[in-house]
Amino acid sequence: MAWLNQTADFLSDSLANPQTRIPLLAATGASFTLGLCLRSLFSKQESPRLLPSPRTTLLPALSDSEKDALPLPLDVLPGARDVSTPYGSIRVYEWGPEDGPKVLFVHGITTPCVALGGIAHAMADKGCRVMLFDLFGRGYSDSPSDLPQDNRLFTTQILLALNSSPLSWTGAGSGRFCLVGYSLGGGIAAAFASYFPDLLSSLVLLAPAGLIRDSQISFQSRLLYSNGLVPENVLSFLVGRRLRAGPLITPKPKNEKVSAADAITEELPTQGQANVQLLSRAYPNVTVPAAVKWQVQNHIGFVGAFMSSMRHGPILKQRQLEAWKRLGKILTAQKSLSPEEQQAKGLRNGKVLVLCGNHDSIIVREELVEDATAALEGNVEFKYFDAGHEFPSTKYDEVAQRILDFWG
Repeated sequence: MAWLNQTADFLSDSLANPQTRIPLLAATGASFTLGLCLRSLFSKQESPRLLPSPRTTLLPALSDSEKDALPLPLDVLPGARDVSTPYGSIRVYEWGPEDGPKVLFVHGITTPCVALGGIAHAMADKGCRVMLFDLFGRGYSDSPSDLPQDNRLFTTQILLALNSSPLSWTGAGSGRFCLVGYSLGGGIAAAFASYFPDLLSSLVLLAPAGLIRDSQISFQSRLLYSNGLVPENVLSFLVGRRLRAGPLITPKPKNEKVSAADAITEELPTQGQANVQLLSRAYPNVTVPAAVKWQVQNHIGFVGAFMSSMRHGPILKQRQLEAWKRLGKILTAQKSLSPEEQQAKGLRNGKVLVLCGNHDSIIVREELVEDATAALEGNVEFKYFDAGHEFPSTKYDEVAQRILDFWG
């Protein structure tokens, strides 16, 4: 506040001179206003520990018809429930035959879980019990803003979602479950499997993050990964503005480096593909781009959750390689088990199934195959789609069939 006191003293002395009074008032007023704006912009303000989802901040003021008309209706998928936790409320969806094979889906960094609704419906049609949930800060899940969005928080959220089910997903006789992760969710799923392999019957990764090479990261994203280079509220403003801008008009060339904008837009279907989505059977008009745009505008915790996931989440190879290697050693050790033991506690086929797009500019196919094969000690099977990063929300029937084929 010293600059403010000096300004006040200078004003007091100068106002005694009539010739300088008016110009000085104008100049000082402008400087004072600019100073307050800069101080407000660059000063660090304490944020609340919990940022509620639109379920709390928006929906109470809407009528039933207005709720149904939302780009992301509250009951967009079957079997909805809200789970109260110390980290905030989690939105969970679960449906399908109670005695069917269990499948848990983990979505990407930008989209709410409805992006995987098409695959979940397809798997439920085949007799599976499916569960999805919105990651913290997405969809209708709250955001614990005082915690980093890292493997610890994501693992905790998975266990909380599983524990909320009326069925046993992890206990004796539960039959274990298949874990399917997309993009950021793929990195989350790989890390989870490296710690809790005995809970899983199989692991399926869709265009997974976690092994993106550091050389692929742009300067823009490095700003997000580095604390202190740019004030948080400035970064939040810039990221929020980019998020609200929506999809890129033209696809990013495959050889360009990954930026925050790419991570945002590559999960959205390219032009001409949005109309082939059927992610919600209760609301056939729901699309990923519209749901993401609405989420950006109405979830006060989303921008912060996105930035925290970019910084701390399982995205970069240099941060996540050890988790993948740990999983590889587990799978190699599984080969020494008897067929009966593998049936009881091993991952199906002793391998991880990885699905990716041939034209994905975020998860580069050639690099993913090389790095995942090495980290998992060859215990991996790859399948490819003639698509980009968004294929799980546009080719969901084919993805579901690939998973079933892998199960045999």
